[in-house]
Amino acid sequence: MARDPICGMWVDENSALKVTQKNKVYFFCSPHCRDKFRGKPFYKNKLFIVSTICILLVLFSYPFSFFVPFRKSFLMYLKAIWWAVLLGLFLGGVIDYYIPREYVSKILSRKKPCTIFNAVFLGFLMSACSHGILALSIELHKKGASNPAVVSFLLASPWANFAVTMMLLSLFGLKGLFIVLAALIVAINTGFIFMFLEKKGLIEKNKNVVEVAKDFFIFKDFKTRVKNYRFNLTRLISGTKGVVKGMVELADMVLWWIILGMFIASIASAYIPGHFFHKFMGRTLLGLLVTLGIATLIEVCSEGSSPLSFEIYRQTHALGNSFAFLMAGVATDYTEIGLLWVNVGRHVALWMPLVTLPQVVAIGYLFNLLLK
Repeated sequence: MARDPICGMWVDENSALKVTQKNKVYFFCSPHCRDKFRGKPFYKNKLFIVSTICILLVLFSYPFSFFVPFRKSFLMYLKAIWWAVLLGLFLGGVIDYYIPREYVSKILSRKKPCTIFNAVFLGFLMSACSHGILALSIELHKKGASNPAVVSFLLASPWANFAVTMMLLSLFGLKGLFIVLAALIVAINTGFIFMFLEKKGLIEKNKNVVEVAKDFFIFKDFKTRVKNYRFNLTRLISGTKGVVKGMVELADMVLWWIILGMFIASIASAYIPGHFFHKFMGRTLLGLLVTLGIATLIEVCSEGSSPLSFEIYRQTHALGNSFAFLMAGVATDYTEIGLLWVNVGRHVALWMPLVTLPQVVAIGYLFNLLLK
């Protein structure tokens, strides 16, 4: 086993991607980590490409009136969510630097009902998109976290984490809380259903040995860290650098998805007739299912999906459709299902959409009936 130098995940040397540099071999869990290690010219950076396209279209709107609707929609989204994105990146950097990974592993390794609530709560703390949280989820699995906890963590983190919560509140107002709470409910229900499936032998059990020492207590370790902590200028500078580093890494992971989501949502707002949304994605069961199907086909990061979901709500006033659009992406995302299939278990991967999608449809339908 070797540790990925980018994400820190343990990988099998026989099956992992590898790069030889200065007579030293490095192993990687995914092409994303390998490419990030190699480095790319700035003009190949996804954030640079997407940002440049958006800026050019905004600039083109001044001499060419055709792009004016795009500029107005894009700037509307930018004004609505810039503060939430910045706050989410900052909190993500703080969590990345100051919360030890041992705490996460310790809490998620116990095979008790409270583990599901712990997994969902920690998912709320992890400010990473659905793609970025995969490595941590698989790492937790390898450290001995139960499969139900892994699935709950995976479901809760993209849609109920603090960064996305801030973004949804900035877009939907207080109704964004309904989306977040519903996502938490789906994650908790799914976790308990998976515990039942595991008990009945219908899904695989995690055979990995827990690496966290049995005599390790989080509260005791936290007290020791606080007691030994001495505030000084050196620690302040080191902490600031650590938080900024975490912010930059998180931004590199999710910011281009956010801008891409704003771009697509602005195009939809500016050039797709409103009657299309009302006819095919309205407050009906058919509209909900159509939205679900579209979300299944479109693979966009959680932060990027938020503006798209708001555009659906803005056009149709169907909050349930927006919720379904958000949740269906993570429940049916082939990247997540594929990684679960290979690393956690085939039955776990197959049961995840079977368990989550009926809940998403039911909650979405209730939202459309009760919330206007």
